Amino acid sequence: MTMDWITEVFRQNQVIPIFLTLGIGFWLGGLKYKSFSLGPVTATLIVGVIIGQLGIPVSDTVKSLAFMLFLFAIGYSVGPQFFRSLRGEGLKQIAFALVECVIVIGTTVGICRLMGYNKGIAVGVFAGAQTVSAVIGVGSDTIRSLGYSPEETSRLVDIIPACYAVCYVFGTIGSAWIIANLGPILLGGMKKVREETRRLEEEMDSGEFTPDPGQVIANRQVSFRAYRVEDEFFNRPRTVREIERYLKSRDLRHFVERLRINGEIMDPDPDLRVRKGDIVVLSGRRESIVSDASWIGPEVTDHELLTFGTENLPVVVSKSGAAGLTLGELRHRPFMHGVTIHKVVRNDMPLTLRKKLMLEKGDVVTLVGLPQDVDVAVPEIGYSDRQTSESDLVFIGLGIAIGCLIGAIVVKWGNVPLSLSTSGGAIISGLVLGWLRSKRPTFGHIPRSVIWFMDNAGLNLFIAVVGLSAGPSFVSGLREVGVELFLVGMACTTIPLIISIYVANKIFRFPAAVSLGCVAGSRNAVAAIGAIQDSLDSTLPVMGYTVTYAVGSVVLILSGMVVALLC
Repeated sequence: MTMDWITEVFRQNQVIPIFLTLGIGFWLGGLKYKSFSLGPVTATLIVGVIIGQLGIPVSDTVKSLAFMLFLFAIGYSVGPQFFRSLRGEGLKQIAFALVECVIVIGTTVGICRLMGYNKGIAVGVFAGAQTVSAVIGVGSDTIRSLGYSPEETSRLVDIIPACYAVCYVFGTIGSAWIIANLGPILLGGMKKVREETRRLEEEMDSGEFTPDPGQVIANRQVSFRAYRVEDEFFNRPRTVREIERYLKSRDLRHFVERLRINGEIMDPDPDLRVRKGDIVVLSGRRESIVSDASWIGPEVTDHELLTFGTENLPVVVSKSGAAGLTLGELRHRPFMHGVTIHKVVRNDMPLTLRKKLMLEKGDVVTLVGLPQDVDVAVPEIGYSDRQTSESDLVFIGLGIAIGCLIGAIVVKWGNVPLSLSTSGGAIISGLVLGWLRSKRPTFGHIPRSVIWFMDNAGLNLFIAVVGLSAGPSFVSGLREVGVELFLVGMACTTIPLIISIYVANKIFRFPAAVSLGCVAGSRNAVAAIGAIQDSLDSTLPVMGYTVTYAVGSVVLILSGMVVALLC
């Protein structure tokens, strides 16, 4: 009686099972056993399938709405990097990402044809083996557009989630292990790859920004410390300008931020004179301040002097005067006076602060310094990404609508209807508008927290509805595909990765560490990049990950259409 009542309530109030699936799915996906985790997408699908056994009808409109939000967010977030990479050094990595995508499609289609699988099974295998959950939606839309009968369309589309679930687990765990552990062995052995990586790091780190082994970005925070002036350099009064010039001559990038002169707190005017006994506040990277600033005199505790506001501001690189510069070049620009770089993030991936790290449009550089100094630097670099809760909903609404409208246009090629589909239109719209936002930051602001929500909630709401809708046919679908599909999925994951590792290193001539990063990025193997860095004890693979990730994020999703057409 109770179960009948729950079933009736769920059927009359579809929002309850949807959000119940989403909540339990995220909770279950966050659980870990050693290093294994289902992840929110797979967990949400499984929970949706279980609850879907109650036979709960869910509107396809809900599924489409959530999926469009996800695709637009993906395009928006990688748009600046995607278009920036279409020229210069990024072209080589783009070419590799496209080659890897062809290898992935060719392997999956070839194996599925050999096994005699239909379009639905092939799309599910591709989505699971390559861990591209969004292919479930793109492939399903493509199958629906091919003119099959409603019964046949339903049969093909309903089998996709079951095939995805069977192949996804090895797709996630296997790809991380293959790239991070088998990859170095294929390229000459772990020892050889680590030695090559160390040599490359030493070349890139020459000069300042040289980290200790294993050092992470958190250890490069900017520090503000107070010192009593006692050094013989101050035997005669020195101006703030002379002090900073002297610091520069000693190759120290420290700045005078505040002073206490004759007991009075003052701001650092360039012509202000400092004498012995005065107190000076210097800013700089923590490890440098601690070891190199004590020449002035003893460090003192002066809470009043050290209590002042500083800016810690993320800035998106969009100016041509900053994009293309290395960190070493940027920090010596006049507008960077008093400003220190705290961290650099590319495609949500923190980068190691190396002197020769080249900035790209779309990078987020966090600047630290006095507000007046940071304000001078921001317009020379790009635009500030200040924390705000407001999103440009006009931009989001019209962007998705126009993208879907373009995607809905159908062109006949013989008897085959071809279109981007609303899915392809949404992601391409996000790409273009994200890129335009980086060029003209006066419109289209979407906070990173909102992008995260659109990305994660959008995809998992879509997966929740897929699971609920496919629930009744999921078990029968598993019986149809059989245990052999797990082995097929393993082959579709493993073979393209091994080929791609060799192609990256032997044909494209990327260094081993960068090759592994390129393979992980092109496959959007998020778990793999961390595993590679751990196995090599280096952050260098990120150099190959960011551009290829931006390309792979788009191309792999759209590849779902190609797989559906070819099988």
